[in-house]
Amino acid sequence: MKIHPSIYGMAREKDTPSSDAFAVKSWGDTVIAVLADGAGTGEPAREAAQRAVSSLVSHYHARPKSWEPARALEEFTKLLNRMFYQESMARFERPEMVSTLAVAVIEGDRLYGVNVGDSRICLGRQGGMLVLSEDHVDEERRNVLTKALGMAPELDPHVFETEVRDGDVAFLCSDGVSNHYEVAGLATALEGRSSARSIVKTARAAASDETLDDMSAIVIDIAETGKLRAMSERSLTIPTALAKGEVLDGYELLRPLQIGGRVWLAEKDGIQVVLKFAPVEALESEQHLNAYLREVWNATRIKNDFFVRAEEPAGATARYYVMEFVNAPSLATLLTTRRLHVDEALALGSFLSRSAAALLKLDIVHGDIKPENVLVLREGDALSFKLVDLGSAAEIFSVTSRAGTASYLAPERFHGAPVSERTEIFAMGVTLFQALTGRLPYGRIERFQTPSFSAPKSPTRLNANIPPWLEAIVLRAISIDPECRYQHYSELTFDLAHPNKVEPFHERGTSLLERNPLGFYRTGFFLLLFTVLWLLLQLLSRR
Repeated sequence: MKIHPSIYGMAREKDTPSSDAFAVKSWGDTVIAVLADGAGTGEPAREAAQRAVSSLVSHYHARPKSWEPARALEEFTKLLNRMFYQESMARFERPEMVSTLAVAVIEGDRLYGVNVGDSRICLGRQGGMLVLSEDHVDEERRNVLTKALGMAPELDPHVFETEVRDGDVAFLCSDGVSNHYEVAGLATALEGRSSARSIVKTARAAASDETLDDMSAIVIDIAETGKLRAMSERSLTIPTALAKGEVLDGYELLRPLQIGGRVWLAEKDGIQVVLKFAPVEALESEQHLNAYLREVWNATRIKNDFFVRAEEPAGATARYYVMEFVNAPSLATLLTTRRLHVDEALALGSFLSRSAAALLKLDIVHGDIKPENVLVLREGDALSFKLVDLGSAAEIFSVTSRAGTASYLAPERFHGAPVSERTEIFAMGVTLFQALTGRLPYGRIERFQTPSFSAPKSPTRLNANIPPWLEAIVLRAISIDPECRYQHYSELTFDLAHPNKVEPFHERGTSLLERNPLGFYRTGFFLLLFTVLWLLLQLLSRR
């Protein structure tokens, strides 16, 4: 099975514990996702939700082999219900350990599920969405549960089974999400492969002070059904050497596009494409193989015009994937002949921030934004762009190494900070600075160097055509202090589109003379004038 799960949760209030609990676990050819919502904000409800998740996962992992998945889920749910009810009566003399439960198990091409309460389980398919769970709530008072774990001594859970297909998306969420998301909007989000984080934050933004609740979600993107490790266990070769004129699965290799010979321009049926092969190191290194498989996964699941299209061809006999061939130079190549004009730089900055936002919906960051990875296309008198090379792409906050190109790494990345929107924005800012001035703001940095950063030269000193507001945007994006930088892609996108609202930027500790020369000299003038008048008064008073 080839899947990509994402999970995310937010508490009702900052710095308070959430009553939601969730987990995804896989082993062999099984994937299980469990989500529980404690009925209330008290500690017993939170404990019930957390224990329901951990117990269900461990119970199912050790289930009797003679039990079918649906039977196992039903039996374990009933067992948890009895445990919680009896413990509540012993500890509190009334049901306090009460929680909803939603479980989805994927084995082969089947999805098995069970639910009690109003936490939902859905299946997205081709732009539509099927709700598999039942909402166990009072018809008139929708906030009152009619079924939940620990509510009564006996429980009749809703158990179901359905087929899953390649491209489906399984989705679980607490009522804090479903209450703030229309079914059609959620179907659209799942079709677009939005991550759990993106869906929860959208629901959060739609909530009012009165409807705000704990929110959590699980998204399981099912690219291929089957066995969990099928992709890595396929008997595919990794060619150690490739040569011009060689034909592989009908693709004729025309010429290498990168040093190292692992990326080739090829042709099949009169159509030119790009083939990217697994590195030779993957023959002996599981780490290299896994990194390549993750790159393939990221490249093939991104579907928008910011990036080149990619796919894994059916019937491939070697480890490679296919990308569309865009016959265009890189930004790095263009910058060897000229700098970008202001309007071109604006288009580039907007492209970088919007393409990064598209990746963020999948919970990933590019990880290596630089001119070499930006293709430049000409549309009439204007330029457009495409972002390539997802070899360094990773889940946001997941990488703390120096992966990427040193000259474009944010200062904090050299000291173990994880990749984030702020570090990606720094790379965008360096790229813009270089595109406008022809220089790197902090000079060329070697891979294993740990540099010390000082304030860069003013872009306007290197290119007098840069307007002050654009200089402020670039300097804010490449700020040495991450707290002074743009914190989110949307902030950068907004400033690029609204020059009249851009505020001047200066690093912390910048002197008044540097921040506001006119104000400095005006203040000095009045101080000097005051001093002269005072001295004159002193002189006159002595006479």
